[in-house]
Amino acid sequence: MTTAHLGKLQLAIMRVLWADGESTVAEVHRSLEPSHGLAPTTIATMLKKMEAKGVVAHHTEGRRFIYRATLSEDAVTRSMVADLKERLFDGSAVALVSHLLQSHEVDDDELAALRQQIERAQDDADRSGGER
Repeated sequence: MTTAHLGKLQLAIMRVLWADGESTVAEVHRSLEPSHGLAPTTIATMLKKMEAKGVVAHHTEGRRFIYRATLSEDAVTRSMVADLKERLFDGSAVALVSHLLQSHEVDDDELAALRQQIERAQDDADRSGGER
C-alpha cells in the first residue's frame, strides 16, 4: 500500500477523518460540501476506494458505515513528501528545500523557523555521531 498517491479529494477526506476521529459518509459530505460541492454518493464511492487501498477502514452501526483513517497524518505527509522528493528532485532534500525557497515567498518568521529546524537537526546529528 502506498500513501503517496492520494489525490486532492482523498486528502480532504483524510483531513476530516483525522480531525473527527470517525465519520459517516453524511458527516464527511457535510464537512466537504461547501468547498467541494460533491454528492454524498461521490464521497461514499471515494471512501470505498480508499478502503480498498487500506487508508481507511469502517465498522457498522445499524445501517451506517463509520469510517476512520488507518494511517496517521504524519505517515501520509512523510510518504507523500518522500515520493515528491524522489520523483522531482532525484531524492535530494537540498534540491527540494532550495526550490521552495527560490520559488515561493518566505517571510522572516518562516525563515527563523527553518533556521531552528536546521539547528535542531544538526544538534541531533551531532549527538548521534553524525549518523542519520
